[in-house]
Amino acid sequence: MPNRELMSGNDAAGEGAIYAGCDAYFGYPITPQNEFTAHMAARMPELGRVFIQAESELAAISMVYGASAAGKRAMTSSSSPGISLKQEGISYIAGSRLPAVVVNVQRGGPGLGGIGPSQGDYWQATRGGGHGDYRTIVLAPASAQDMFDFTAQAFDLADRYRMCVLVLADAYIGQMMEPVVVPDEPAPPPPPKPWAVTGCAGREPVVIRSLFLGENELEEHNYRLGEDYRRVEREALRWDAVQVDDADVVLVAYGMCSRLCREAVARGRAGGLRLGLIRPITLWPFPSQAIVDAAGHAQAFLAVEMSMGQMVEDVRLALEGRRPVGLLGRPAAVSEATEICERAAALLESSRPQ
Repeated sequence: MPNRELMSGNDAAGEGAIYAGCDAYFGYPITPQNEFTAHMAARMPELGRVFIQAESELAAISMVYGASAAGKRAMTSSSSPGISLKQEGISYIAGSRLPAVVVNVQRGGPGLGGIGPSQGDYWQATRGGGHGDYRTIVLAPASAQDMFDFTAQAFDLADRYRMCVLVLADAYIGQMMEPVVVPDEPAPPPPPKPWAVTGCAGREPVVIRSLFLGENELEEHNYRLGEDYRRVEREALRWDAVQVDDADVVLVAYGMCSRLCREAVARGRAGGLRLGLIRPITLWPFPSQAIVDAAGHAQAFLAVEMSMGQMVEDVRLALEGRRPVGLLGRPAAVSEATEICERAAALLESSRPQ
């Protein structure tokens, strides 16, 4: 039988990485993800795997690059300012078509901000974050169980598409403790990696690089990356829908906010307000078509997020003016279910023909 254990989201993500066969973890301490680093510091050596506390965030992401190029399952984790420092390395990983896993347990910003929860890194995560035309798959957990599952799945996605996968959590999800089911059967082995730099005895040398100086060479490389990203959009898109089919107002939320929105849907319907919820599980690729489909009957949409308004732009882009889109955004705290219901009711009233 699978084991059921009480653990924090940070610890659950660490166990998910270990379950997936993470060979090497490279990190640097920052609140509110320090439990993750501490967990890996204890667990990885006892399993005969690599744990290194790097001298900086820049060094940590560069170590991920090197281990991944050698064919190993490698990852790092950090929080918002630390992830900003890793962006150049993530761009190099993307340009070199290397699989990697990065966990971001978001805190408030800009700058050092605070150590409380936030979802202010949405733009950074979904728009690439670093320089150049590239994308990262972005998974948005809403529970400690998701932290385990999504971190484990991130390694499979990274290997399948040879790209960086970002698990984008917030301080609530990282630090709250919940029961987590840990499978008792082993995870499937990683796929072979003939592209890895593992020596050239008996084969042609392999070169991994992100520098392309030949005529039209960089353009062709970016077209190839674009083909990979279109494939991800077709195959890796995930979302969850709650009572959307007859909803007058559809809430759109991810992470901790989606949990409050589930409660708001129940409360609203108990009071005669037909609410539904679309929870993007992949923030990139974003479930635009699910939102368009819901617009066939919904009168309005309300984005609920812990920011001044970032994900709401993707909701508006999906709808292209078909329906009104409201925002309930708080940069450092979640909105209560009652507040969500009140804002949705006001939005519905204002969207009706006068």
